[in-house]
Amino acid sequence: MFEIHQSDSQRSEKKGFAAPEKLYRIGEIVRYTPYSRQTIHNYTIMGLIKESSWTDGGHRLYDASVFERLSQISELRKTKTLNQIRELLKDNSN
Repeated sequence: MFEIHQSDSQRSEKKGFAAPEKLYRIGEIVRYTPYSRQTIHNYTIMGLIKESSWTDGGHRLYDASVFERLSQISELRKTKTLNQIRELLKDNSN
């Protein structure tokens, strides 16, 4: 029996298998944040957050960036209305 050793540079040059990005259902977002299911739904409808994909059954899926966005919204809510936040975030995404 023998072992094949590869240097770190040889391993990093390898292309191929990449794990798919984790997508979160609303229930998972609710579990990891202080927000309710209804709030996540409302923020999506208002355009404050955006779904990344949909399941075959029609459920929204969000990528990991939703957590940073919700954190941003949480900070902005201390001094701004949701409409002001929507305008601010829309201006920053252009």
